[in-house]
Amino acid sequence: MNFFKKRNLQNTFKTIAIGALLLSFGESFSQQKTYCNPINVDYGYCPIPNFVTQGKHRATADPVITNFKGEYFLFSTNQWGYWHSADMLDWKFIPRKFLRPEHKVYDELCAPSLSFVNDTLLVIGSTHTKEFPIWMSKNPKVDDWKELVHKSEAGAWDPQIFWDKEKDEVYMYYGSSNLYPLYGMKLNRKTFQPEGERIPVLALNDDEHGWERFGEYNDNTFLQPFTEGAFMTKHNNKYYLQYGAPGTEFSGYADGVYVSSNPLGPFEYQSHNPFSYKPGGFARGAGHGATYQDTNNEYWHVSTIVISTKNNFERRIGIWPAGFDEDGIMYSNTAYGDYPTYLPSQKKNHLNENFSGWMLLNYNKPVQVSSTLGGFQANFATDEDIKTYWSAKTSNKGEYLISDLGEKSTINAIQINYADQDVELMGKPETTTGHKYIIYSSNDRKSWKKAVDKSKNTKDVPHDYIELEKPITARYLKLENIQMPTGKFAISGFRVFGKGSGTKPNAVQNFAPLRAEAKKKGERRNVWFKWQQEPNADGYVIYFGKSPEKLYGSIMVYGKNEYYFNGLDRSDAYYFQIEAFNNNGIGPKSEVKKSE
Repeated sequence: MNFFKKRNLQNTFKTIAIGALLLSFGESFSQQKTYCNPINVDYGYCPIPNFVTQGKHRATADPVITNFKGEYFLFSTNQWGYWHSADMLDWKFIPRKFLRPEHKVYDELCAPSLSFVNDTLLVIGSTHTKEFPIWMSKNPKVDDWKELVHKSEAGAWDPQIFWDKEKDEVYMYYGSSNLYPLYGMKLNRKTFQPEGERIPVLALNDDEHGWERFGEYNDNTFLQPFTEGAFMTKHNNKYYLQYGAPGTEFSGYADGVYVSSNPLGPFEYQSHNPFSYKPGGFARGAGHGATYQDTNNEYWHVSTIVISTKNNFERRIGIWPAGFDEDGIMYSNTAYGDYPTYLPSQKKNHLNENFSGWMLLNYNKPVQVSSTLGGFQANFATDEDIKTYWSAKTSNKGEYLISDLGEKSTINAIQINYADQDVELMGKPETTTGHKYIIYSSNDRKSWKKAVDKSKNTKDVPHDYIELEKPITARYLKLENIQMPTGKFAISGFRVFGKGSGTKPNAVQNFAPLRAEAKKKGERRNVWFKWQQEPNADGYVIYFGKSPEKLYGSIMVYGKNEYYFNGLDRSDAYYFQIEAFNNNGIGPKSEVKKSE
């Protein structure tokens, strides 16, 4: 072979190799899939008549997900069915009522238990009687269920059936009360009926644990806090008993965890609690949930998100990256947890790599609308408060919202959170017309291009999340209604994610956590954070924990330079850190501050 033929052949091989590498990078980029909380499933409309005196609305809570035969199955309160998904993004609803005709109750499947034993999925709802069945299925991707137990003698509210795979033993944990503890009991492996006495396994200690106190800000003393939502996870031969507190209607609704070397205890309070907590931002609340593993064996935590506007029990579902650190500390990462987050296929480190880095572009930016119903003002669509919303006067085609991003920005994803205004449905509709809309983009509000076309959509998408195939650049986005499944055209959050064209905020200055000293009188469960306002910041994230290397707790704060936090454990020292963020990115973290 002469020199020129050899060199040409080498160049050909090199071109093929580079092309394959670029193709690989292209495939990798195209697989960077994300989701955004609240998750986008077709939540049913509250089926309980006395819960809708302030307006019919979507509602669910108390979610549990399990990875069964390579698919994710999601159950939650009173949905007249359940969902399954192959990727934790696209969820398919399976209609099913888990009651026999003789059960005349509204709580068809309240706070359900979902677990599996070998190749069989198990489900049971909450009941104070001893009449509900335990259902089983080997093929839950379709409505293929039968009774495993005709009448469960446990009579448990907020139950969880836990299979200890290594020991091939079955246990049940349950309880929901502001007077009584959570209980655990062993179930007979063959009959799945109670075997032996029930054992108190956990009770709240709000005198010590500030985050367990009742109230939106853990500051109401007129009522004892509630504990509920028992859930067990076994990891490295340790049993992690999770529980929700202090009340499902609060933004500070959280999950804590106790740990033991035995399935029925005694249990010890984990030093880092609550392990699942999200009191700030758009999607608030991270209590009464469940922990599960994805197909890569990484952990996730699904839990209840609070709205509580039309009723205390108006709620949604959120999914947060979770895990166990090298010391066996259980955590859930909720920092930027309602921004676009990578799905399990990305195999990201759940402590610091799960956030996509796409920032919110239109927080409190100008909004123009086609019409406004009463006090449901336009700015409520971009104020990052899920409890407020804008409503148009009608549900007519052509009602619109225009969001000004303030500058030309790179747009990666959009989330549309619909609100319920003058809804007529109850329960699960047998058919749905779906949310139909078009999103246009513009740089001058004169020339518009279609960015998203859902004009022929037939799905019910109350929290629709669109990750664009290719990022676009624009200053204005226009959301135009085509058709609503029910109610008026109303939006609680039109949220645009990507990167602005400016600079990130600087490091926060003069960050000071103010807390009563250990040797003096004072309320040590509370801390008052103060800091110097960063001019370029939209908001801040405060991190906290009991060691400087484990700042697993986080609080998102918009538009203020102070925050009252009443969720500390009285006796322990804490460490705190803060960072500022805006539409361009996240600024440097401050120095870690210690509070004895």
